[in-house]
Amino acid sequence: MPLRNSFAICLFSAAAGLASGAGGAPLPLDVMPAPAEVRLTGSTPAPGKLVVSVAGASDPRLDAAISRAEDRWQSRVSAGGYQAPYRLVIERGDAAGPIPTGSEDESYTLEVGAAGATLRAPTSLGALHGLETLLQLPRLEQSGWSLPLATISDRPRFPWRGLMIDVARHWQPMEVIERNLDAMAVVKLNVMHLHLTDDQGFRIESLTHPELAGKGSDGKYFTQAQMRALIAYAALRGIRVVPEFDVPGHATSWVVSHPELASMPGPYSIERQWGVFNPVLDPTQEATYALLGDFLSEMAALFPDRFIHVGGDENNGVQWNANPAIQAFIRDHGLKDNAGLHAYFNKRLYAILAKGGKRLVGWDEILNPLLPRDCVIDSWRGPGALATAAGLGFDGILANGFYIDLCFPASDHYLPDPLPPTAGLSAAEQAHVLGGEATMWAEWVTPENIDSRIWPRTAAVAERLWSPASVRDVPEMYRRLAIVGARLGEAGSLHDRNADLMLRHLVGANLGAPGVASLRTLVSLVEPVKHYDRGGLQVWSNQLVPLVGLADAAKPESEPARQFAAAVDRMLFAAGGIDRAQAASLEGSLGRWGAAGSEVAEHMADTYPALREAVAPAKGLALACSVGGDALRALAQGTPLGKGQLAEEMELLAPAAEPNPSATLIPLVAPVRLLLAAAAAQGERASLSDEQWRSWVVSTAPPPAR
Repeated sequence: MPLRNSFAICLFSAAAGLASGAGGAPLPLDVMPAPAEVRLTGSTPAPGKLVVSVAGASDPRLDAAISRAEDRWQSRVSAGGYQAPYRLVIERGDAAGPIPTGSEDESYTLEVGAAGATLRAPTSLGALHGLETLLQLPRLEQSGWSLPLATISDRPRFPWRGLMIDVARHWQPMEVIERNLDAMAVVKLNVMHLHLTDDQGFRIESLTHPELAGKGSDGKYFTQAQMRALIAYAALRGIRVVPEFDVPGHATSWVVSHPELASMPGPYSIERQWGVFNPVLDPTQEATYALLGDFLSEMAALFPDRFIHVGGDENNGVQWNANPAIQAFIRDHGLKDNAGLHAYFNKRLYAILAKGGKRLVGWDEILNPLLPRDCVIDSWRGPGALATAAGLGFDGILANGFYIDLCFPASDHYLPDPLPPTAGLSAAEQAHVLGGEATMWAEWVTPENIDSRIWPRTAAVAERLWSPASVRDVPEMYRRLAIVGARLGEAGSLHDRNADLMLRHLVGANLGAPGVASLRTLVSLVEPVKHYDRGGLQVWSNQLVPLVGLADAAKPESEPARQFAAAVDRMLFAAGGIDRAQAASLEGSLGRWGAAGSEVAEHMADTYPALREAVAPAKGLALACSVGGDALRALAQGTPLGKGQLAEEMELLAPAAEPNPSATLIPLVAPVRLLLAAAAAQGERASLSDEQWRSWVVSTAPPPAR
């Protein structure tokens, strides 16, 4: 197939959005994170085989990445039938050390031509990122796979672009971490933060104190040999591993083996519930620092990264307040209060870590002017708290807004920024903001479904931390997110592939049985409840209860429901009034989905006991679809709903908007409410401006449950 060279050269930055060719034809890149600068000149048929060579000395990290890249390219693009090889030459400077440090130059330039490509980078880490960009470039079009011809100049906005995985609450073994490291590399994340200790588990072997994991883990922990292998696995992908050992609170798994170091007498056992608990280490005992000195010195030798996270969050003060000796220590040492005692404790930890050449990282609660300024604040409280820390001279990273365990939509995680325009920081203060990290707390995930909670939404966080700050087009993000989701699957993520595994918990081996297609539809149209609401709905659940319900099979964001809501928004608020043909099309979708909900509710629950909890959301889905159908018919026919009918339909819909015992929500309720409001007001549409019309419809529809 000949080169399509009729496109005009177009230079743009990622902030400018999509480039256009001759005649205004869109020529978007499907890359995520969006590169900083791109010059597009056209496209060519994508060859089915990628052949990579390195100019000059190579290194094991780059060699391994090249092998993976060639395999991934061929497994995808070779299906197009065009088998000529495509040659990529990598020119890079210093190979850098075998373990990333976070201070390397990660920039690269990529020149993609019809005959081949050249990738230039000052370090092998930059070459890894450029290679991942090249792998995302091929696009599947009607005529087959095509390859955009481009010159890309790219660099990260922040040096710390992380993913935190909690392996303490629900144990996540090696294979889970490894496949998520593979996925992280696709979207240029470079820090794996492992939350290794908490009330529910102590997940790392200690040779100086084997009793810590021996008594605090149920036998589920990483050996030091496994951790060294994991660190090496991450390093081959350009990713650092930062460990977290949470103290002085969240310390139940510490004091299971050392009750004498708790602030109140034991004995203690591993915590099986979720929440903030009383056990906290006693900072007034020298024995506490003897144990921590042994352990942290050992961990400093095991983990090569220069940062060690000590947690420091959510000490509720109950045990410190109840211990007269601890309160006397606070008075005698002029520490004023519990916050002063916490600062004293952290200064002692700082000294231990500094001997091992490590920097202390902790959550917001460690922030205190008495701490040395090379401590790092991991902010779960928000950009304002992060800016406060930076103003005091502390480095910091942002976690707030990136709590992916809360099951919010990708758009909620896409727009928060470590350096928002409102931060009001000087250039010197801005330099203290190192970046951010997505946080996957593990109360409600297992190795079976954790990938679906992390991906693909975390790619939106990755873009926020890599791309220019002005890259904020949410619809364009979603367009590319759907594509990068497939690329993440190619790299090993199970966020899509484990869908049937989760369904097996509900219907056993009967995936081909009648009605299961309706169950798939239901699962695709519900979402787990948001924030930490599940604990209130399923108070009987704990660490030992299997996570095999409807909420565990559902994804955090329903793609069909999101697309339906977007279509409703376009239809209701587009210039020119309601498109009645589109209203009829949307009604057809609701009809199919409602029938699926009815089938699950009326027939399947009797056959499969695990689906009894699905009856309420299935009925809610059927109801929402029925009410939405009424509204769409009224819109298509141009017949306004009366005020009485609007109130009646809204009241009828109300139960479907509430969280149900299965701990799921029906996101279709929100756009259906908009449809009802619009159907009732359509007689007034001609007399209202576009802005007035939108305001009236939105204000009439109650907000969705969150």
